[in-house]
Amino acid sequence: MGDVLAGFHAVWEFESDSVLIRYERGIRTPKLFQALGERRIPLSAVEGVTLSPGRRGTVVLRLLPRAGADPLLEAADGQLKEGSDPYRLVLPAERQTLAEYYADELKSLLTEAGSGPADRFLVPAPEAPLSFKAYDGKASFDGRAVQFRWSWTGASSAKWKAGDQRLAVADLSGVEWRSPEVFQGHLRLLRRADDSAAAVQPDQDPAAVVFGLGYGPVHESLPFAAAVLAAVRTRGPVPVVPAPSRRDPADIAERIRHLGELHQAGLVTDEEFSSKKAELLAQL
Repeated sequence: MGDVLAGFHAVWEFESDSVLIRYERGIRTPKLFQALGERRIPLSAVEGVTLSPGRRGTVVLRLLPRAGADPLLEAADGQLKEGSDPYRLVLPAERQTLAEYYADELKSLLTEAGSGPADRFLVPAPEAPLSFKAYDGKASFDGRAVQFRWSWTGASSAKWKAGDQRLAVADLSGVEWRSPEVFQGHLRLLRRADDSAAAVQPDQDPAAVVFGLGYGPVHESLPFAAAVLAAVRTRGPVPVVPAPSRRDPADIAERIRHLGELHQAGLVTDEEFSSKKAELLAQL
């Protein structure tokens, strides 16, 4: 096709086998988009296209990626907010006819592409080296191993006793990313043949760093998690990670009490308090 469609925060360039998305820089552009810079999405990684009304006189053109095709979305695990969805292009409503044309053109090309879950990542992952500051330490990834260096003020005694960590990609089975935009966000590295990892709280687990108070923001920690996940997956099939076990009721009660203190101090909104409390109770 070779055409270009400019919207809010991004420009899409259409090719016969891919869509090149160039994200704009600016104060109003989501920081995740700015961190990504640009992404080439092969049509083989897409299974559909939608066009729907947006907010305040806009329309939204969106690519529907195949499950398992994009390491960024796999790491995010459905936690990205709508405004941070890298597959959405928001356009003024007066461009709806033009958007409909491109949507139809893409649909005609997708008939020749794949559909259903992908057996491997088709969208390139963010490139190493990558690093970010978490609440309890600094995380860095050089493409071969992840290193956690604990901070003096935030790290738990369990992490200080374990010492700084260096975990090779070859020893990992995956990653667990929990958005810093919700209570108790973290990045945990899942190690092969370690059935007990899910039962350890992230602030006590030397294979995890925790987020909070501006540390580990989405635009830094999510691309990091995606890059590590892609490196792990390219090594071939990995063991199935066991489901988390039930939590200790006393621990749940203590965390709800702490959550209540944050709520009373105005550090957690009513909505965040209710949502997290329900999440904690569901783990009993």
